[in-house]
Amino acid sequence: MKSLKSIVVGLALVCIINPFAGAQIKVKGSDTCLPLSQKEAEAYAKKGGVVTVTGGGSGVGIAALIDGSTDIAQASRKMKFDEKQKMSEAGKSVREVVIAYDALAVIVNPANKVSQLTRQQLEDIFTGKITNWKQVGGEDMRIVVYSRESSSGTYEFFKEVVLKNKNYMASVLSMPATGAMIQSIKQTKGAIGYVGLAYLNREVKALKVSFDGKNFVAPSVANAKNKTYPIVRPLLYYYSAAKEKHVKPFIDFVLSAEGQKIAEEKGYIAVK
Repeated sequence: MKSLKSIVVGLALVCIINPFAGAQIKVKGSDTCLPLSQKEAEAYAKKGGVVTVTGGGSGVGIAALIDGSTDIAQASRKMKFDEKQKMSEAGKSVREVVIAYDALAVIVNPANKVSQLTRQQLEDIFTGKITNWKQVGGEDMRIVVYSRESSSGTYEFFKEVVLKNKNYMASVLSMPATGAMIQSIKQTKGAIGYVGLAYLNREVKALKVSFDGKNFVAPSVANAKNKTYPIVRPLLYYYSAAKEKHVKPFIDFVLSAEGQKIAEEKGYIAVK
């Protein structure tokens, strides 16, 4: 039978040989962050680490962090004051780290002839002032507006930056996940919605957007980097300071050259 000393020494050697080895890390929250966190977790697993990743929306992830059912909340928006207050009331000190940046793309059905919109037109569409595509140079066709549900960080960000904090129209169709948004717009000719850049595919068409009414820019990594595309946001990890030692190896990996290369390969914008 091995002595306690030899077991302790053996465990110490494992940690030295493989610094990624340790207890499972749980990541939960933003659907925008989901493809990135999943890919980072896969690469991290090859080094011996264990990370499980689930979506549900930024608000869901932050709620899970508050109640202690996740180690890291992934979010596409900043924590709200009341969320930080709940963390404090739970006796937890929160830490924030930017893991990448994301360009938010406005999307329509590929059959839609409209290829560009101003911020004001987007505001008017999503608040219900503009209801037909012919009002913005398109066909005589009703606009079907899709949005993420209110627990989504993308919902919050779009409302703040594009709608200037005005309320979405009452008849907006709320989607529980980004995949559902793309599927709905693919199947509805008059549809419009928004997704993170990493989710763009040929099933939908991304519009060029202008915030000054003159220069229309397409969503892309290059345009986000050179700051010509106007709808860009940070993607964040939140964790409790008490769990820092537990989660830091994974976060350090995500922020490493290898981790940031993965971010760019998945269609995100690297931190550095």
